[in-house]
Amino acid sequence: MKTKYIFFILTGILWITGVSSCKKAELTTFAKVKIPTSSPIAAGNISGFVKGTLLTGQTYTVTADITVKKGDTLSAQPGAIVVVKNNAQFNIQGVLNLLGSQDSPVFFNSDANTPGTWGGFQADSAEAIIIKWTHVDNTGGPDASGSARRTLVVNKVGVPVDIEDSWFTNGQDDLMGLFGAKVTILRNTISSSGSTDGEGINLKSGATGVVAYNVIFSQAGSGVKLETSTTVPFPQTEVDVYNNTIVSVGWRRGSAEPGRGTSVGVNAIGHIYNNIYVNCYHGIELFNDADNVHTTHGNNLFYASVDNFTDLRDPTIQINLRNNFYPAGASGTPQPTDLISTKVGNLDPLFVKFDGTVAAPNGYPNTNDFHLQSGSPAFGAGNPGFDSKHPEYGNQDMGAYTTDGKGNKH
Repeated sequence: MKTKYIFFILTGILWITGVSSCKKAELTTFAKVKIPTSSPIAAGNISGFVKGTLLTGQTYTVTADITVKKGDTLSAQPGAIVVVKNNAQFNIQGVLNLLGSQDSPVFFNSDANTPGTWGGFQADSAEAIIIKWTHVDNTGGPDASGSARRTLVVNKVGVPVDIEDSWFTNGQDDLMGLFGAKVTILRNTISSSGSTDGEGINLKSGATGVVAYNVIFSQAGSGVKLETSTTVPFPQTEVDVYNNTIVSVGWRRGSAEPGRGTSVGVNAIGHIYNNIYVNCYHGIELFNDADNVHTTHGNNLFYASVDNFTDLRDPTIQINLRNNFYPAGASGTPQPTDLISTKVGNLDPLFVKFDGTVAAPNGYPNTNDFHLQSGSPAFGAGNPGFDSKHPEYGNQDMGAYTTDGKGNKH
């Protein structure tokens, strides 16, 4: 009875958070999502069709693929630990509801604890995804064809996806592939993911929502990518991308397809403000086929800790990082409100700790601290009112760590 009581409390908190989103849409998108009741799951081995609640302080070993059927919910309480064996994956047709806490996160990892050793969350037809204060590590294990799997994939228009305050490391392809979803992606840390390809946050096919206060470090492809479907131009993807700190992304694919801090293409619309881009192959790229009439951007900081770097795929190519803050041939141009470094040391964002990484392999340890030191040029240089439809968006500062306490909690 006590366990069920705890679960009902957590469900009530989630419902209250959803209701409050009517007043502050930045917090969550779940005002109308009904989370079905579920029951405690005993610790030990689990596989097959599963529903219920993973309990605080208990360890679960996944021995084969898990399926959460339509109408069912798999929840996790703070402190639940999940260890995945045999390259298994979670197939989510119903609701995934992971509710860790700051003091007691939920943990998902493989038994090998090495990159690319389990299948992640395959949730094409999910009814809702909620992931809060959860560690998800070493995903991207190969599928039956040998291809790396995305850490989380949703492919259904209008599905609410709320991912907050969580950690994702060492994936092998896209960390998040959310196609058509209604997204709230806030205050997460994404590190060292994508082997030779893969975006940090890949939003396509009519996805809408907000991506803010995230740290994305050493992603193979782009940090945040926005596109609409190549075959169905409407509904359009339209996302506010603001106050993210995106560092050292885009190098592992080489010059044939460099990654970007943020890219917008294929009829998508982006509103890109208050971000910090450091040592990225390309900074902001607005492709010529994006909806650039309605895309807006400004108040972004661009910095490179070195002048030039050798392309990883072709050592004869030297990349001038500053020339690629807004790459040539695209529609994006520097804005008067941008802070654009002209040489090493100029407009350094002053991270508390940064090892100077430009390009690194998948699984590279992130020992950096991207909080900002006193005197950072990012303080006071943001736009707190860039979106008139959502006055609660934006910030007076740039980057994921802000002085008002709204930013990243890691």
